[in-house]
Amino acid sequence: MNTKWLFVVLIILFSHSNIALAYNSYGEIYTYDVYYNGKLLPGTDVAKPTLKIGEPFTAKIDLTVYQEYKVSGKLMELGSGNFEVVDGPSEMDQYSSVILKPNESHVFEWTVKPTDKWAGGSIPINFHYSIVEKGNPEPVVNNKFTIAYPYISTEYYEGDSTPPTTTDPESPTSTEDPTTPSTPTFTLLAAALAITLAAARRS
Repeated sequence: MNTKWLFVVLIILFSHSNIALAYNSYGEIYTYDVYYNGKLLPGTDVAKPTLKIGEPFTAKIDLTVYQEYKVSGKLMELGSGNFEVVDGPSEMDQYSSVILKPNESHVFEWTVKPTDKWAGGSIPINFHYSIVEKGNPEPVVNNKFTIAYPYISTEYYEGDSTPPTTTDPESPTSTEDPTTPSTPTFTLLAAALAITLAAARRS
């Protein structure tokens, strides 16, 4: 029990330190925008959603540099196995790298889903990045911040449970034209009326 409480305290300290680091003091080197599910997170705001187990979300970082740099970024978690990457340039805790020219931008984007490992609690997911100047092995920037601090419920995500719309030809709600079966009857009546009118004219 004491070990779990210590872990919770570490999570709180870890997330708060990362939130503070979200402030960019390297504005002459780079700038960035952070998005959660396509929504821009202004300033040091952190998304705090409630997610079901297996419910996907997107984390996107649009980063611009003002000189030629190699930029590497990865998603991080406290511990392991709390999140799974559904789609993205790398798995959890693995870097994706790109070389950018001056004033060039790059988007790091992942679709992620929580597992049941931390169900019933809150845990942060973070972005760690480094910026390396050409010819210099030491990064000019080595930083991280929290993108989201979700609460993982104990419910399982089922996705869109709405069944596809189908047309049953025997169903009364069928979209088939209801007058179609009676069309021959209307045709015969019209023909009989035409014959009667013609006979009347002759007489």
